[in-house]
Amino acid sequence: MMEHLNAPLASWMAEHTGITGAKVARALSGGNSNLTLLLDTDSGPLVLRTPPENAISATAHRGIEREATVLRAIKGYVKAPEVIGWCDDPAVLGRPFLLVSHVDGIAITDTLPPAYPDTATSVNRLGEDLVDELAAIHKLPWRKVGLEKFGNPDNFLERQITRWRDARAQAPVRDLPRLAELAEWLLANLPSDGPVGLIHGDFHIDNTLARPDRPELAAVIDWELAAIGDPTADLGLFLMFWGPRAVDPPGFRRLQAVTRRSGVVSRRALAERWSAATGFSVAKLDFYLCFAFWRLAAIVEGAYALYCEGKVDTEYARGLEYDVPALLAEAEAAAKGHW
Repeated sequence: MMEHLNAPLASWMAEHTGITGAKVARALSGGNSNLTLLLDTDSGPLVLRTPPENAISATAHRGIEREATVLRAIKGYVKAPEVIGWCDDPAVLGRPFLLVSHVDGIAITDTLPPAYPDTATSVNRLGEDLVDELAAIHKLPWRKVGLEKFGNPDNFLERQITRWRDARAQAPVRDLPRLAELAEWLLANLPSDGPVGLIHGDFHIDNTLARPDRPELAAVIDWELAAIGDPTADLGLFLMFWGPRAVDPPGFRRLQAVTRRSGVVSRRALAERWSAATGFSVAKLDFYLCFAFWRLAAIVEGAYALYCEGKVDTEYARGLEYDVPALLAEAEAAAKGHW
């Protein structure tokens, strides 16, 4: 598998990291914006992250560099992989790539690991661990760790809304009136006093690794959308997939599907736990949940456009025909407080 990468990769790693014997073992599942490969080396397993050939946006290739910057800065503050090496020389693999430590963990989607009790208690333990780690990210002293120039937090929410509204309006592939209507609702209801901090940008169970032996977070992964902005947007994104959903079947039905069972802790309880840990208000959670559903729908509609143009043909891309309108329906429900 991908044997053509082995020789240039092994040569670069030996020279720049001192790690020898590197070769691609297999692709790791999860994530649609970057390719993730497990490497075998003489020093043990490592993980390589690199952009795909087809990207949703023109800036996607910079995501890997953003991930490298953030992972270096948060070391010691957040459970996350450690940076081993970074390469932006296209002569090596043709694309930039990031090497990180391998974390022994499981990406959970619709089933719990075999070692876990198959109960709501296991899910709740994970939920509390996840929201506690999210609070740790949001409380992190981002200026102190070297992220003071990482991004512009001014008008973060407004810029996100106008960016993705305009991107979809410029090249529509189907009629989605809710997308434009909800953008106007969001702009008219922008919070004026949101907090500022480091945000992950795509935080949910599927972008974390859990310990294989017990319900406990092992690492937060996939940092390519990290930014300095309003941390409550991260909370909204995590909670949008948690627990019962307003549309059946929901968009991206497998994401956090383990949480849609009887007895799981409520969105409200997790939000209040996060608020207690950070000191940030959750009074405007309707807005942030709507924003989370809407923003995801607007972003991934770009992947559906690639599918319609014949540039990609995957199960994920095909599923967006249903998933995007479903996410917009949930965004509308959240705006009305129905969550």
